[in-house]
Amino acid sequence: MTQPSITPLPNPLGLTAAAFADACAGSGLAGPRDRWLGLYASFYRRGPGEVEAWRSVVPPIGRTLVTHSPEGPVTKFLLPVPGVPRLGDAALETESVVIPMRSSIRTTLTLCVSSQVGCAMGCTFCETAQMGLLRSLTPAEIVQQWYAARHGLGRPIKNIVFMGMGEPLDNAENVLAAIEVLTDHRGPSVAMSHITVSTVGRTDGLAMMRERVLRQGWRQLNLAVSINAPNDEIRSRIMPINRAVPLGQLIPVLRDWPLRANGHICAEYVLIPGINDGAEHAAELALLLRGVRCCVNVIPYNPRRGSPWEAPTEDSVQRFLSALQDAGQYCKRRRTKGRDTMAACGQLGNERIRQRKLVDLRVAAE
Repeated sequence: MTQPSITPLPNPLGLTAAAFADACAGSGLAGPRDRWLGLYASFYRRGPGEVEAWRSVVPPIGRTLVTHSPEGPVTKFLLPVPGVPRLGDAALETESVVIPMRSSIRTTLTLCVSSQVGCAMGCTFCETAQMGLLRSLTPAEIVQQWYAARHGLGRPIKNIVFMGMGEPLDNAENVLAAIEVLTDHRGPSVAMSHITVSTVGRTDGLAMMRERVLRQGWRQLNLAVSINAPNDEIRSRIMPINRAVPLGQLIPVLRDWPLRANGHICAEYVLIPGINDGAEHAAELALLLRGVRCCVNVIPYNPRRGSPWEAPTEDSVQRFLSALQDAGQYCKRRRTKGRDTMAACGQLGNERIRQRKLVDLRVAAE
């Protein structure tokens, strides 16, 4: 006797609660809408165990690498990208990092997620850029990084920063769709004010993000921009994007950014010895950013593999910060965490495929 076919439940990763319930109804599944919304909430809050078929939609954690900081362990998750062939002996993986952040009250977790495997931007100081761009990630593949961290560690994730592999605004549509899921109150329920999108300054992607930020519920989304140089000459040397979008085009977009009350843009500045770390660079940077409501986040350079530069000394970092403050620029220093396991800022990427230069912005079918 032939067994009747059973319509599988849709994959909740990459879907908001409303979209999941609509997909259930569209698939011909019988049952009240509240049932599907309840299953959706259970999937995100308790894990996939309630529905056997859902265990296959969350790829197993391929590898984890752990290093230690004074605040606690820094955990790097490497998740296989399903449905993609290996490149020789190297598998395609998403890389994300869970970073402990200690305040005067408690220690919380910040998750650094990837939006692509590799990156097409070509920044010379970044490990990921040495891979080239292999593929953009779908909303589900972005959200599953949160899912692996949340349920793998068994602890809540307070903040999410799109500062992992890839340029988020090269994959803006999928990044924004993933943020809708991550902030869904029936799902991950991450506060919009605790999510930051970091970009090298793609003005086309910024225009798309600006349109979204002007919508109700999105004004709290944070923006970080990799400035990394006080002028076009230096920035074009270390960031090829500057040849297409020079600072004269980027800075006016930042001055006009729709910030919430008391909000500011994070102007990221990777401090590279002998390149952009002089007192004259600090003064020029402060002048460049005049009129932009921002905080300069000084990031001591984390050497990539085969880097032509060393990490800056602590004295040079402090001198640069002091010079910025003397010039009247609000600034802070980002603490280095995860450098020993290539999990620090600018160090994500598979060394076995790092020389591949295939640029393909297509994503796999869901």
